[in-house]
Order: sequence, then C-alpha cells, then structure tokens
Amino acid sequence: MFGDKKIPERPGSENGSAPSPTALLTIVGERARVEGKFDVADSIQIECEVGGELNVGGKLVIGEKGVVNANVQTVDAIIRGRYEGNMVATGDVEITETGRVHGNVQTDSLVISKGGFFNGNVTKMHEEPAGAPRQVFPIDEMRVAQQGVPS
Repeated sequence: MFGDKKIPERPGSENGSAPSPTALLTIVGERARVEGKFDVADSIQIECEVGGELNVGGKLVIGEKGVVNANVQTVDAIIRGRYEGNMVATGDVEITETGRVHGNVQTDSLVISKGGFFNGNVTKMHEEPAGAPRQVFPIDEMRVAQQGVPS
C-alpha cells in the first residue's frame, strides 16, 4: 500500500558529486482507505481514499483514482482525482481536466484546466489590505516613458 519511489534530482550538484535521489511517498490501493493526521515532510501522491488532516511540506498530488476528504496544508497541489475540504497552499494549486474539488482554497495561484470542476471559495493568500494605495500610471505617461521622450 505504501511505497517510496525514487525521483532522481537534476544532474550536477554544487560540489560535483552525484546528487542523492529524493523520495516521493505514494499511497496506492484501489479499495484502500486510510484516515488520520498525516505530516509529510516532502511530497506525496495519493491513489486511494484518504480522510482526516494532511500537512505536506512539498507537493500534494491526488491521482485520478485518489479521493481526499481532509483539511490540507501544502506548498503545491495537483488535483487529478477528487478533493473535498479546506486547503491552504503557499504555492500553486492546479485542478486538471479530471479533477473535482468541493471546498475552500486559500492560495495565490489557482489554475483550473478545461473540464476540471471547482465548487467553493478561493481566498488570496497575500491580499493587500483594504484601502491600501495602489500605484496608478496614466497611459500617456507610460507611453512617453516607453518611448524615451521627455515630457
């Protein structure tokens, strides 16, 4: 059910020695269901049913056969299967054409591919405070600056 896949790092490290591979924890099982609180330091790929709470230090990949009903904190997420819950992602979230999401997502980058499904709310991670002044440039001044013509 649990497996470690070795993913080779890019060749060439700073000291010239061969880099060590990183592990991608994979949970697989067509009828497997696991539930609980999971703290994963690196990345994880899920190809079964998982419930509870997930804290992922790298990338969360929910495969096409994966079903996740959990509150998630992660860096990046790729959702190819089904996800239900509240997600906080400090990096990118991608819902592929086979992905189905029901819940709330807090991130600065959300991509939904054609055919992907999202039902919930999106909150921007680093939203500017209300009433904060935004820098505004009149179009004519921008054109002058781009052409290098003094005003």
